Order: sequence, then C-alpha cells, then structure tokens
Amino acid sequence: MIHNVAGGILLTNAEAIAHDVSPNDHFDAGLALDLRELWPSMAKDYRHCARQSHPKPRELWTYRNVEGRTVFNLLTQEGDHASSSSGRATTANVNHALRRLRHEVETSGVKSLALPKLATGTGGLSWDVVRPLIDHHLGDLPIPVFVYSTFHKGQQAVEHGA
Repeated sequence: MIHNVAGGILLTNAEAIAHDVSPNDHFDAGLALDLRELWPSMAKDYRHCARQSHPKPRELWTYRNVEGRTVFNLLTQEGDHASSSSGRATTANVNHALRRLRHEVETSGVKSLALPKLATGTGGLSWDVVRPLIDHHLGDLPIPVFVYSTFHKGQQAVEHGA
C-alpha cells in the first residue's frame, strides 16, 4: 500500500530506499549527494560498477550496507559513460525501472520501501506523469511504500507500518 508522507527520506524507518540516477552519475546533487555523504562506499561501488559494466538506462543497481539497509538505484536518466553530464529521465525509463524495482522488492524480501518524487528533479519529468507509474507498479505490493511527496529536511515522517 502506498502512503504519501512529508519529511526527510534519510530519516525513514523503511528497510529500503529507492531513488533515481543516471548511468554515469557522480552522486553530486540532490538525494544522491545526501546518500553519498551518508554512505560514501555506495557512490564508490557504483562508480566502480559503472566503469566495469556500463549500466544502461532502465536498469537497477542495488546497494546493501553493513547495517542491512538496501538502496535501489533506478537508472531513469539518460547518460553516456564518455560524458560527465546526466541527461533527462524518460517516461519509458521510469516505467521499466519501476517494473525492475517491483521484481527486486518481491524477490529480496524487503518489508518496507521509501522513495522520493522520482525523476522530477534533475530528471526533469512532471510529478503528474511519474506518480501514476508508481501507483501502477508499486500500489498493490503487500508492503508499505512511503512516497516522500513533500520534502522537509531533518523532519522524520510519520510512517505507519514501517
């Protein structure tokens, strides 16, 4: 079930966080930067993976830290490994990445999930376009899904069922 919440996603009690990145992401802006500052090894591991396997838009890269927190990195934005800049997100990339996310959540045993307004920051998509995709792909999951539709830095959201 999807719950709209307001607060800072890094304070979530959810077992997993999902956010959007580009194939050549440097984790230097927005939530990605906050995650890099919290877990520097995640950004380092992603850069290593990107150099080795050249991930493509629509894919998903999973990070699990030693504390047991899972971060699903959804490749929603276009990007070229030869370029240092990220492109825009596309509806097709978001749609496919959410389908992959659902599969990973179902097969990994994650018991709760938090995500921001995917692909609406540097991704450039409208929330009115992205939100129905989230509802379609994640709305009937048997776990609580917390969508941080309103960001309040440093404020913990009320997450029933996390």
